[in-house]
Amino acid sequence: MISRNKYRNKKIQVNGETFDSMKELRRWRDLKLLEKAGEITELRRQVPFELLPNQREPDKIGPRGGRKPGRIIERKAVYIADFVYRDRTGREVIEDCKGMRTKDYILKRKLLLFRFGIQILES
Repeated sequence: MISRNKYRNKKIQVNGETFDSMKELRRWRDLKLLEKAGEITELRRQVPFELLPNQREPDKIGPRGGRKPGRIIERKAVYIADFVYRDRTGREVIEDCKGMRTKDYILKRKLLLFRFGIQILES
């Protein structure tokens, strides 16, 4: 099944898995081969990294002393990596297939580097 999004890439479903583009599918297949050959390990897809937690109003204390969490005023910010794996040296690699670098992506890339010290490998 193929569908288009606003950046003109086609979502593709293969074996029950959805890929955002043909480029992402090809890279996944390449990485699977590298894993099979023992060049990389612990290959995963669509791995979330919480960049900023939910922002809430202050908690409220009820009449009987119970604590009620304040309502969420800003939802958490999450970056979802296309692929995460370990290379031969054991270093964790975060990889993203990019056709277009949006402002949101660039900001999340910067936050990931600031918060976790992780640089994204773009393909």
